Amino acid sequence: MDQDKQRIIQEFVPGKQVTLAHVIANPVDNLSAKLGLQPTAHGAIGIMTITPSEAAIIAADIATKSGMVEIAFVDRFSGAVLVTGDVQAVESALTGVLNLLSDQMGFAPTPITRS
Repeated sequence: MDQDKQRIIQEFVPGKQVTLAHVIANPVDNLSAKLGLQPTAHGAIGIMTITPSEAAIIAADIATKSGMVEIAFVDRFSGAVLVTGDVQAVESALTGVLNLLSDQMGFAPTPITRS
């Protein structure tokens, strides 16, 4: 017996959103080395993923103005941003980015997680 089957195709259409905001407090040296970072240069790594990806440029600018952090990596094609600094500065920078993007630019926020 031949039954009609329905196919559902789902597509991800990125909106204005921060999909990841995470602080790695006191990363192990091996992780830092794999990322090309100096182990003694930071106490934390902040990671953000943003869509549309061009907003990563804005995030990197706001992060450096919101806390005493350095940009470790920014990719305007994938929307990935990595910042380094002490734990409090990295958390402050991520909070500053989320506040500007969500409050002023209408991005959907995400909670900042920490490990």
